[in-house]
Amino acid sequence: MEKIILCGDDCLQCPRYLAQTDEALDHVRELWHRIGMSDRLLTREEIRCTGCSSHKTCTYQLVDCTKEHGVEKCNQCGIFPCEKIKTMLARSKEYEQACQDLCTKDEYAMIAGAFFHKIENLKK
Repeated sequence: MEKIILCGDDCLQCPRYLAQTDEALDHVRELWHRIGMSDRLLTREEIRCTGCSSHKTCTYQLVDCTKEHGVEKCNQCGIFPCEKIKTMLARSKEYEQACQDLCTKDEYAMIAGAFFHKIENLKK
């Protein structure tokens, strides 16, 4: 089963999406703070993820944007890649470098599989 979301992230490799126990959520909370994906240690409820949906806030406003353009994924839009996507990809590169510097080999592999292949995932 594959679950590539609208921006190209792969939920089935995402530590947040896969975390089902308190221990796993606590590891992800610490990891997100360590690599700079959150500016503070989030609560378990804040870090828990069940996937993108209309009730969630997207940092890049992509959930609302895809609805406005009548597409399921960003690559289906006539203005892809837009400035929102370019901003997201640039920030993703920054996170990739931080992860290379601050993560264990296993942590990096999981995060890379989930977040650092967006364009390739959208082309599938």
